Amino acid sequence: MDLRKENKALKYILVTISFIFLGVFLILPLIYIVITALKEGIAGYVNAVTDEYAIKAALLTIEATVFAVIVNTIFGVAAAWLITKYAFKGKKLLSTFIDLPVTVSPIIAGLIYVLTFGRQSSLYPILDSYGIQIIFAVPGIVLATIFVTFPFISRELIPVLTAQGTDEEEAAAIMGANTFTIFRKVTFPHIKWALLYGIVLCTARAMGEFGAVSVLSGHLRGKTNTLPLYIELLYQGYDFTGAFAASSILVVLAIIVLILRLVIEKHGRKELDLNK
Repeated sequence: MDLRKENKALKYILVTISFIFLGVFLILPLIYIVITALKEGIAGYVNAVTDEYAIKAALLTIEATVFAVIVNTIFGVAAAWLITKYAFKGKKLLSTFIDLPVTVSPIIAGLIYVLTFGRQSSLYPILDSYGIQIIFAVPGIVLATIFVTFPFISRELIPVLTAQGTDEEEAAAIMGANTFTIFRKVTFPHIKWALLYGIVLCTARAMGEFGAVSVLSGHLRGKTNTLPLYIELLYQGYDFTGAFAASSILVVLAIIVLILRLVIEKHGRKELDLNK
């Protein structure tokens, strides 16, 4: 504390650098988005965000996000519980694979699915015989979104479950509680805020996914264009007002996610302080 008090000059330098960085890379772009989106007035903005294709793109984005969050929540809880509570061969390998989407480019992820389910794949005739289309269709977009977001929830839960240990769960098992009861009464109360935090991060990442979805979507307007892809389409067509108006929808969604994140962090810290 004395060191921090004595280095006031350093503190002001760090504060200045932080605010300049945030201003250049965050605040100014957001201001530009708002100004450009309202360039043709409120009526022009409303027409842009209520356009038929904009609504379809937003609904598809929400659909892919919901599927990704549901699947990744199930996987994240199961994987974190398995890695932290059980000893088995291949644990490190599983943990490494969970981190794979963080290290692999989303474009590469999209190409992987194209090679796996595309026309040149050995799986394509089987899927086609059942009328299942993955590439250039909504299922491909959902798969891509799930792939790029599945580490977020498990990586929030693993440190919490590791710190919790197994003593309480072993005591509950000795007292005759079954596995589901142990998870519901002992494990879940410790991870609920981390789980919610992971869900929020997963949601934010899923809404903004572009690379993998771009490869798999086929850019079919009104069918496979998510909101980020729709924004790119408008921008390339020199419809800057429409592009930035659509971008403002993602900004609003990001702000909502940020507020949820702050609320979750606040309640999580409060509960942690009470437990201490």
